[in-house]
Amino acid sequence: MTFSSGEKRQVLLAFVATQILPHEHDLRLWLRRLGVKADELDDIVQEVYCRLLRMDRVDHIADPRSYLFRSARNIVLEQVRRNRVVSIMTVQNIDELGVADHTPNPEACASSRAELDRVLELIKGLPERCRNVFELRKVHGLSQAETARALSLTENVVEKETARGLSLILQRMAMTSKPAAVAAFGSVHAAQAAD
Repeated sequence: MTFSSGEKRQVLLAFVATQILPHEHDLRLWLRRLGVKADELDDIVQEVYCRLLRMDRVDHIADPRSYLFRSARNIVLEQVRRNRVVSIMTVQNIDELGVADHTPNPEACASSRAELDRVLELIKGLPERCRNVFELRKVHGLSQAETARALSLTENVVEKETARGLSLILQRMAMTSKPAAVAAFGSVHAAQAAD
């Protein structure tokens, strides 16, 4: 599905608002613990948002919280490299810059990628209208109203098709998966289907 630049911008803004903004408080606390001065803190956070909003797409970001912290970490390191005078507190805490990097190990990445590929295949197997609704809502992050407008459907139909898609995916996963994996997928996405 192809999006116009305005639609891409809306998806990007929705991503930042729902996936990044909720972690800003934690990011600020972490930066303070690193010894970042108050006057630099806002600049770092602002630069993170600027970089995010300049991106063409965000579908490659699997863990928004980790991505946010890594982005801030990179900005701090860039500042340390540029500055001729570095705060003693920053130097003392520079080793902690890796603490917020919650990147999973390679095995977990491979396993998660395989699971994602499997779910994407299950989505492809949904009936056409159900698949279109589900992709816009859960893959591209459009709201129920935005999805309804994009597909010329009522919000009620969008809600039902989203729930139907989730149900079909969970049923198909249950046929071939461990119960714990299905429960984990279901609990995360059942909450999302409600909104």
